Amino acid sequence: KVDKMASLYNIHVRTGCFCNTGACQMHLGLSNEDIRRNLQAGHVCGDDIDLVDGHPTGSVRISFGYMSSFEDAQTFLSFIIAIRLSKSDTENLFQPSVMKPTTESVPDDHSPSDDADKSSPVAHISDRELRNGLSVRETTGSWQPAESEAESVSTAVSETAVPTRRRADGPITVTRIYLYPIKSCSAFEVIKWPVGNQGLLYDRNWMVVNQNGVCMTQKQEPRLCLVNPSIDLKKNVMVIQAEGMDPISVSLGENTGKEVVICESKVCSHRVKTYDCGGTIASWFSAFLGRPCRLIRQCSDTKNSSHQKNTEGPASTTKISLSFVNEAQYLLINVASIMQLKEHLSARLEEPLETEELIRRFRANIVISAPQSFEEEEWSEISIGALQFQVVGPCSRCQIICIDQQSGERNKEILHSLSTSRGRQTNFGIYLMNQPSNSSFPGLLSVGSEVLPMLKENSEIQPPTASKGKCSG
Repeated sequence: KVDKMASLYNIHVRTGCFCNTGACQMHLGLSNEDIRRNLQAGHVCGDDIDLVDGHPTGSVRISFGYMSSFEDAQTFLSFIIAIRLSKSDTENLFQPSVMKPTTESVPDDHSPSDDADKSSPVAHISDRELRNGLSVRETTGSWQPAESEAESVSTAVSETAVPTRRRADGPITVTRIYLYPIKSCSAFEVIKWPVGNQGLLYDRNWMVVNQNGVCMTQKQEPRLCLVNPSIDLKKNVMVIQAEGMDPISVSLGENTGKEVVICESKVCSHRVKTYDCGGTIASWFSAFLGRPCRLIRQCSDTKNSSHQKNTEGPASTTKISLSFVNEAQYLLINVASIMQLKEHLSARLEEPLETEELIRRFRANIVISAPQSFEEEEWSEISIGALQFQVVGPCSRCQIICIDQQSGERNKEILHSLSTSRGRQTNFGIYLMNQPSNSSFPGLLSVGSEVLPMLKENSEIQPPTASKGKCSG
C-alpha cells in the first residue's frame, strides 16, 4: 500500500524482503515457525500480503545514493506527512524549537498539486534541525486519523468483519457490462455478450508494447485511455478510433501464416504466447502516442500458455486460462459502493465527480446494482443466469483509478481518498473466475440478469420477496 501511494508522488521505494529472506526474518524477529505459518497462509516472494496474523511480512526501503539530494529527502518527508499524519499531528511534530517559523500546516483536504510530477514540500527542515530534533520514531510512532477520516473509517466495511447473513431487501441485477479488447485502452460497453473460456469474448486479447516488447499501460502512457476499440461480431473486425486519427480495423480472425512471429510476452509475472499484428497498426499507435510501439495479440492456443490460475475450492485442480488480465477473468464492482466513495470524495474535491466517471475509472467488466455498499466483499460465489462464478478475492487498486478515462488527466486525490475512506486499504471491487464450459454453445452475460450470491460461510442468500426493493453497484 505504501508503494502504491508513493508512486502517485513519483517516489520509488522498495518493498518486501528485498530478495533477502534471511535478513528480513532477522530484522522482523520472525521465528522459523512464523515463516512456516506465513507460507501456509499463502505468503510467497513477490505477493502483496503485507500482514499475516497482524505481523508484518516485510518492510519498506527508500535508498539514497550519490545522485540523491536533500530535496529528495524533503520530498519523501512531505509525502509521509501528507499521507500518514493529520493536521494536529503535524503541528505537534514540528514545534518552533525544531522547525523554522515558515512551517506550513498540512491542509485537511490534501488537495493535489497542479504539477502531478512533484510533491509540494509541506515543511522545510535544515540538516541541523533534522539532526537535533527529529527522529524517525517521532515521525511515525503514533499516527491517528483526522476526525473526518475517523468518521469515514468507522462507516467503511471492515476487511475482516463478515455478517452472518445478508438482509434479503431486494434483487441484485447486472446494470452494465464492459470489455476492454486492448489492455489499458478504453472500455467497450455492451448489453449482451458471449462468455468464452478466458472471460468475456475478446476481452483483453490485444495489448500495446513498446519497442522492447514490454507491455504499456496507463501507468506509463495515460493517453491509452483515449484509444477506443469496438468489436463488430457480424463483420468480424475490431475498429479502433482516437481523436485526430483515421479509424483503423483489425480482423478478429487470427493470422496463422508462417510469416507471423510467435513470441512470449510477460503480463504481471505471467508469460503468454503472442504474435505481432503488423506494421500498419503499429504505425497508427506510434503516431497517436508519439513513441515507437506495436500491437500484439495473444495466441488462441492456450494449451501451451503458462498464463493460468489454479482455482480454489472443489475444482482446485482445474487450471483456468487467462487473457492479458492481471489477476482474474472478471472484475465486478457495485454501484452502491461507488456512491459511498463518491460521497467521501465530494467532501474533498472542489468539483465532485459524476457517478459515470467514477464507474469508468474502476474499469470493471460487470457492474451490479445491489442494496448495500461493499456487500460484494461478503460473497464466495455468485450465479448470473446460467453462469457460475467463484469470487477469487478483492481488487487492490493502483494509480490507474486516478486517471480520468475521458481526458487522460491524473488526480492523486482519488487513490488517497479511497485509502482513507477504507481504513488505509485500497480494495475496491472483487475478482471473479468461472470454469470453462463443456458446452459447444457459449454462455451469454446480459444486462438485467439477476445476481444470486452465496456468503463466504457458504450459506446461500435466498432470493428476496418481490415486495421489497434493493439496489447495489
